[in-house]
Amino acid sequence: MNKIKNKYLLLPILTTLLSIILIITTGIAYQPKGSKEYKDFLNDVNSNKISVVYYTDSPKLKVKTKDGKIYETDNPRSDKFKETMLQKGVKVAEQSYASPFEVLPFVLLVASIGSFIFLAVKNSKVTSKSMRSVDSLDASAVEDIGYNFQNVAGNEEAKESVKDIVDFLKNPEKYASYGARMPKGIILYGEPGTGKTLLAKAVAGEAGVPFYAMSGSDFIQVYVGVGASRIRQLFKKAKAHGKAVIFIDEIDAIGKKRDSSKTTGGSDERDQTLNALLTEMSGFNEKEGIVVMAATNRLDMLDTALLRPGRFDRHIEISLPDVSAREKILSLHLKNKPAKNIDVKELAQKTSLFSGAKLEHLVNEAAILACKENSENIKNIHFDKAYSIVLAGYEKLNREHIKESDKKITAYHEAGHALISAKVLPEEKVSKVTIIPSTNGAGGYTLSIPQDQMYQNKDYLKKRIMVLLGGRAAEEIIFGKDKITTGAYSDLKNSTNIIRSMVTAYGMGHSLGLLTLSEMGEVSKSNKIDIVNECKTTIDELYKEVKNLLYENKFYLDQLSQELIEKETIYDSDINRLLN
Repeated sequence: MNKIKNKYLLLPILTTLLSIILIITTGIAYQPKGSKEYKDFLNDVNSNKISVVYYTDSPKLKVKTKDGKIYETDNPRSDKFKETMLQKGVKVAEQSYASPFEVLPFVLLVASIGSFIFLAVKNSKVTSKSMRSVDSLDASAVEDIGYNFQNVAGNEEAKESVKDIVDFLKNPEKYASYGARMPKGIILYGEPGTGKTLLAKAVAGEAGVPFYAMSGSDFIQVYVGVGASRIRQLFKKAKAHGKAVIFIDEIDAIGKKRDSSKTTGGSDERDQTLNALLTEMSGFNEKEGIVVMAATNRLDMLDTALLRPGRFDRHIEISLPDVSAREKILSLHLKNKPAKNIDVKELAQKTSLFSGAKLEHLVNEAAILACKENSENIKNIHFDKAYSIVLAGYEKLNREHIKESDKKITAYHEAGHALISAKVLPEEKVSKVTIIPSTNGAGGYTLSIPQDQMYQNKDYLKKRIMVLLGGRAAEEIIFGKDKITTGAYSDLKNSTNIIRSMVTAYGMGHSLGLLTLSEMGEVSKSNKIDIVNECKTTIDELYKEVKNLLYENKFYLDQLSQELIEKETIYDSDINRLLN
């Protein structure tokens, strides 16, 4: 781009230099060829040799002969001079003589100066335009959103919480007559994929008002003040419609708690953007019919000024769907698909802890599998395969490189998980155990269906840790302590996270008691050692318990492993047959 600009700039520079050279040369070359006395000039006039006389106020006249020669003579400055010349048939020009070759350099000079001015103005416009583009907000209202509450399956409580907002957007005068103030802002919080954005779209769709969708990151720029300007532009656009829904996704990008410990003067870009948002939300009138909705995965990270009454004063949790909601969501996604004989109720029970987005992904994967097989309908077998893909990834097709010894280790490892799960958590059905490696790096996996429950007690968490340790314990029992492998890395990582949370967050340990580590700030080194020691002691005790359980049921461990080596994949029916 700079090279092109330089080329355009080089042309007027060269033209300017050329015109200056021509002005100098023509000034020398086109000087009048000598001069004549006035009486000789009159003789030429009488002899009809003169074509034009250039009559000006200067003391000298320029005369052009009929053969094209130019000379000078004295100016008589007589009142009848022009009349005499005209009577003699001589043309009188009342301006000085200029040769075309003398005029051309001046024309080129003016043109080059004009080019310089044009380029300067153009560059200033481009610069100002680029600066304005940094500040501009790319947000347009979606008039017909195409969503309503019928498109939101499950989340009945959340839908109920926003129905009055829809009514307010339709009839703000009704609420004004009661003296009721509608919430200016609504925060939707919950785990990723639970349908926060979908619910905001449904509110705008139900109310039939324009919908502005933005992300928190859209307001953050390297230039200070840009985010605040974009906030003002967004609210200005929304106010132009009278009624609108403004939705800001991932609001924690601009709404995090402000740090009072900063020593630098002024505020950074994020703080200025947040201040602008707070000011705008305080500034507009609730009668205007503008509702601001925002979504976040971390409500605890947001600034308290953002969450106070008068700003985002209604907080609605969008939780993971329960079994009833999952059934509705699956039915909704299967509505326009060629599904046949799908047991939606069983599928809903099987997909415990799945979010709405994950359920949609499951149905889509099943549809893709059916399409790849050119099947007329989406069947249960496609959902079984899709379920494994969503949780563990695609199975590796080429397994010739896997050694028999590795296969045996994987078989005992997964059999250990399955056996411990069946013994300590019999209410959680082990639906599938496989030793086929997957594309996400797992050498094999065990799928169990957890129950829907609001809380997880201490006993349950300990049993979850025992299930996770079952694979490593089986390896140690069968192959010896010196032959344990890296296959338990993920299990150990997850069990460590559970026990750490039990001790430091859930108040289920002795070293901190009912204190939570996150609220205590820095703790002493001795306290950290106490926490680590308690976590290690608890894990060691649970691991010892798991090994004892496997020793007592070694016959079943061998049976499950042998079946896995032969079939590579076994299901709940196979497990029940072997254990019974």
